[in-house]
Amino acid sequence: MVQANPAMHDGSVSAEREPLFILAPVRSFTSLVSTMLGQHPAMYGFPELNLFMAETLDGFWRGTDSDGGRKSTFWPVLRHHGLLRTVAQLYAGEQTIDGVALAYRWIRTRARRTTGEVFRELLDRIDPLIGVEKSPGYMHQRLYLDRLLETFPNARFIHLLRHPRAQCESVLKARGGKLMLLILNAIDPSAGVPVIEPQILWHDVNVRILEFLDGLPRRQWLRVRGEDVLRDPDAELARICGWLGLPCGMHELAAMKAPERSPYAHVGPINARLGNDINFLLEPRLRPARLQDYDFAEPLPWRPDGRCLHPAVVELAREFGYR
Repeated sequence: MVQANPAMHDGSVSAEREPLFILAPVRSFTSLVSTMLGQHPAMYGFPELNLFMAETLDGFWRGTDSDGGRKSTFWPVLRHHGLLRTVAQLYAGEQTIDGVALAYRWIRTRARRTTGEVFRELLDRIDPLIGVEKSPGYMHQRLYLDRLLETFPNARFIHLLRHPRAQCESVLKARGGKLMLLILNAIDPSAGVPVIEPQILWHDVNVRILEFLDGLPRRQWLRVRGEDVLRDPDAELARICGWLGLPCGMHELAAMKAPERSPYAHVGPINARLGNDINFLLEPRLRPARLQDYDFAEPLPWRPDGRCLHPAVVELAREFGYR
């Protein structure tokens, strides 16, 4: 159990431990990469907290926007579990039914705090470690990213990439993937019959990330291709650690290549089972890469009209180094 540092009593965050956020669309190796980095001895990998998708903890818990509108009916399952598991682990020392019950009480007593204040308290709890978090939900609105940056103007960001064809196929295969695309209005009506089109999500999210990062000093962000992490984890993890100013010897590499040792790398108790991608939770190991090469001109299997990747998607993928 990580103990709080009593010296950090004012909610401040020292410059040395500004958090690291992973920015990427869903199904872009975020669970694996975030957990791997969080196993570095100087870092702490959170599950998906989703805190900055609301202004206050009460709004987060009830699933309401600042204008009073309701978020998705799936909000309690999709968004709460990561926070519940984190609080149970850090304050009860265990992710059990009783530990999660304590987490419910912890959240209720902080209902009027901003989500930024709550995140700062979690960082105080893990001091002096650097918090690592990834919540793909932040990518759906620029407001969420701006709220995050307002709280942590010196935070570090990794723009995590995945080939558009692979990411799209993964979203369509994922449990609830098609429903998520419908909710996000990723629909192409141009073919006469509307088609669920995951390319829209890949393109729009990555453009939103690019626009967000464009306003930051270059030293604050790093672009990483998930495929490179899988192909050569030693080299790519060393590159990331070098950018962060952290050591990356044999000890650190061995720790990061064992994501299954994270306290969040498994299915949680019945009252907070998720907090990360379910496929990762069921098999969290770093496995040998089985990566496929794709032809941009190849017809897409989900398109009944036989179309290939959209030119705007291809252009952006090439900019990211995909060929």
